[in-house]
Amino acid sequence: MKPADQLKQRINRGDFVVGIGVAATTGRKQLEAALARDDYDYVSVDSQHSPFSEERLVEFCGVASDVGIPVIFRIKHTRHSYLIGNLLDLGPAGIEVPQTEEPGTVEEALHYFYYPQFGGRSWGGAARWMVKGRDDRLTYAGWWNQHGVLWMQIESIGAVTRARSLARKGVDCLSWGPADLSFSREANPHHPFKTDDDCVRYALKVLEGSGTRLAIRSYDPELRSKYRDMGVTVLLERPRS
Repeated sequence: MKPADQLKQRINRGDFVVGIGVAATTGRKQLEAALARDDYDYVSVDSQHSPFSEERLVEFCGVASDVGIPVIFRIKHTRHSYLIGNLLDLGPAGIEVPQTEEPGTVEEALHYFYYPQFGGRSWGGAARWMVKGRDDRLTYAGWWNQHGVLWMQIESIGAVTRARSLARKGVDCLSWGPADLSFSREANPHHPFKTDDDCVRYALKVLEGSGTRLAIRSYDPELRSKYRDMGVTVLLERPRS
């Protein structure tokens, strides 16, 4: 595994980064076994389609921190972006906001994700990622603003076409939701984007020079080379068996 505190920097410079999705109920031995099967850079935990408790998130993030892997946490609903700061106080290294459609959602996420003077996140939380040794308010706030990872998930034809306007400064990735995007494509059969790959190619093109990367939920490790060759630099997979 790469240094946990360098995930944002590696994403921003376009390094090839691969993570795995795991349940928040995953114990330390299970997590270590999953991570031992490949050279993973992060783990993703979901609450949008899975049960969620704050206590369990704190416990899981503590385990992940102990084994040296950062956690990207997908929040339960787009409209919960105002809770991002509270959820980050529980230990994730990053946040993913599902079903992002409008720049206003991005603005709200940025406000609650980053500390002043870039954002408006409130100070506090003993379980915060890597806060130990950075207890001074300005020290940790400055460190977080340089290391916290923010994803906005785009899951419709409309969001794909607006990808460049959603790639605001401070958004590290626009992430891909292939299932909901398929619903959107099926509802728009005459749109020029006929396949998921059409959407990927378009998003990659419009994101050039923005500083925001495209993250793909490929789930299948066998598709790694395909997406890497297309120019995708961030992948989320299922654990190898």
